[in-house]
Amino acid sequence: MCGITGYIGYDEAAPLLIRALKKLEYRGYDSAGVAVIDNERIFVRKMKGQIKLLDESLLSFPLGGKAGIGHTRWATHGEPSDINSHPHTDSEGRIAIVHNGIVENYIKLKQWLQGRGVVFRSDTDTEVIVHIINYFYRGNGGGLLDALIETLKLLNGSYALAIVSADYPDRIIAARKGSPLIAGVGKTGSFIASDIPALLEHTRDVIFLEDGEIAVLYRDHIELRGSEGEALKRETTHIEWDIESAEKGGYPHFMLKEIFEQPKAMSDALGPRLKKDSASNTIIDFDEVKLDERWTQARRILFVACGTAYHAGIIGKYALEHFARIPVEVDIASEYRYRRPVFDKNDIVIVISQSGETADTLAAMRLAKQNGSRVFAITNVPGSTLSREADTVVYTYAGPEIAVASTKAFTTQVVCIYLLALELGRLRGQISAQDYQRYVAALSAIPKQARQILDKKESIQRLASRQFNKTKMFFMGRQFDYPVSMESALKLKEISYTHSEAFAAGELKHGPIALVDSDTLVVTFATQKALFEKMISNIREVTSRGAASLVITWEGVDFFDTVSDEIFTLPETEDSFSPLLAVIPAQLFAYYCAVQHGNTPDKPRNLAKSVTVE
Repeated sequence: MCGITGYIGYDEAAPLLIRALKKLEYRGYDSAGVAVIDNERIFVRKMKGQIKLLDESLLSFPLGGKAGIGHTRWATHGEPSDINSHPHTDSEGRIAIVHNGIVENYIKLKQWLQGRGVVFRSDTDTEVIVHIINYFYRGNGGGLLDALIETLKLLNGSYALAIVSADYPDRIIAARKGSPLIAGVGKTGSFIASDIPALLEHTRDVIFLEDGEIAVLYRDHIELRGSEGEALKRETTHIEWDIESAEKGGYPHFMLKEIFEQPKAMSDALGPRLKKDSASNTIIDFDEVKLDERWTQARRILFVACGTAYHAGIIGKYALEHFARIPVEVDIASEYRYRRPVFDKNDIVIVISQSGETADTLAAMRLAKQNGSRVFAITNVPGSTLSREADTVVYTYAGPEIAVASTKAFTTQVVCIYLLALELGRLRGQISAQDYQRYVAALSAIPKQARQILDKKESIQRLASRQFNKTKMFFMGRQFDYPVSMESALKLKEISYTHSEAFAAGELKHGPIALVDSDTLVVTFATQKALFEKMISNIREVTSRGAASLVITWEGVDFFDTVSDEIFTLPETEDSFSPLLAVIPAQLFAYYCAVQHGNTPDKPRNLAKSVTVE
């Protein structure tokens, strides 16, 4: 993996492929390459390193041709290198492919091919695919599409493929299973890509390929095929995002831009779901969910997600148990799949994924559905696999999130969870009418309060400049502050590469305190008023051992002034809504620490935006 693009049309392909690959840089990669058809020959240019190196090479030594495919690779099989970069070709150089995903049975297939005289040039699993395509193409006497169909029957695992052949210069063939792929026709030709931003320059009407489907791209149209080659029909999806929303807009990095977009993103998530009733009270309008008897009578709700979305799920546990008084569990999607979970027909499973293509989350969703659970999805991407396969979907309306480290996608996920928790609490009779109005009013005010925090970004920037060189950074909190600590530690380690971890503050004495010394910064979230005295004790435990202390708490609270080195205050809201505000200074802190270290926050090493492999 990580990014695929393809073009066939009336313009030179190589410059278009490079521009599209740059739109996919946010996904993370270690090498890049293109293959272009010209005069019924395939020309490949690929190399380890950044796209700009490939771009410079193509500017110095151009590749002509009006059809081609491109790829950014994140190494899974074989180290990052020129030879392991995509595209890969068959032995004669007549077929070239790019591939996202993993071929789980590639060793067996490779041995089978080697037994038939095939010599491999790379260490990748992808090269197996192109040699098998060539085997069927040369041996069965059929066309390229027939050869691909036979090849796909042998592959175990996941794939998104784009294929060109010198024998078929008038088309690109693409296929998808478990890894996203999107096609569209623009004014100058047809396009294929892993994600929407790569296509926005050319078209906003796209086709989302589903698992097992094949697309054949010609200059002026696209044919959609099933797994056996049968013709399919599919309506296009219109993308509301415009190209400007996927650009930096004057910010030095996408991550900072997206942190500052959070007030609007949260407003966009709230806006369609809040309306006035006949008494002019603001109420939650969650028609898209249809909170029927199965919700109100559910015995248990289960959140399943990965990474940042998993942290949103933990907040969901606290929120649903607090407001709706219903038992909630939270599972990491990869663990849920393999731990033999106990299913109940009255369970509701909530799956969360920014991209809607996270491989482990999709597999967990399918497992839950197979066992009779009702699946509710929270995602940011219309047309994604998650949105198509779930029983019910709620969109976060965060808009395109380009930086690998998630920010606005996380806060909008949490907004949707709070809306669900409040409305379910009302329907289950666990929230009084008066409290319901107070909570809705407080939630409605969160975007404005988020802007107030962002207005104080210089305070966080200065703090990061003083503390970024600590070798260890710990985050701790209690109740709603605990999952915020987890998300904050993840953000810091993702982009600053600083060792960081999070724990419930009460667990400090059960191990983590052994690591605390003068090289440590401890960030304490203290927004749960009933637990302030407990937090004072925890802070003293770390400062007495030489650690620097930062406390994030409410404005007007002087409780921690004498025990902490640094204080950052938040405009006050309901304690239970604190994650939506408390996470913002932590995001900024992680961003500025990364910049101080000289890192590129948008593209942290070894990470990808959409994790479409296990």
